[in-house]
Amino acid sequence: MDKEQILASCNQICKNTLMETLEIEFIDVGEDFLTARMPVTHRVHQPDGVLHGGASVALAESVGSAASYIFLNTREFAIRGLEISANHTKSKKDGSVFATARFLHKGRTTQLWEIKIVDEEGKLISICKLTTIALKKDS
Repeated sequence: MDKEQILASCNQICKNTLMETLEIEFIDVGEDFLTARMPVTHRVHQPDGVLHGGASVALAESVGSAASYIFLNTREFAIRGLEISANHTKSKKDGSVFATARFLHKGRTTQLWEIKIVDEEGKLISICKLTTIALKKDS
């Protein structure tokens, strides 16, 4: 598939999911990355009016999981998340954030993703690590 088909497919599978609720949209893909955008509105705020860390983690896991389906053999293997961790470095009240997932390790069984979440100016909002596992599908 070409870039536009990959992005359309990623956005289509988000219908009626948490990704749709959070208004996450996949916007770019390359040979080794996938990027999504999420608007920062009251829907993803914590009570004091800034981006909720849980919304950032949901964005990170969504991008890392979608990247797994693009870059790994999902015909033979089911990909599942094992662990996610996040460090939040800057608050955000409005606008959009952008999450980009890249492999740190691409093993046959386990994979380690780095997901950087930045604002419109490229300033780091959160950095996350996601560990996934490839499980052989039953025939």
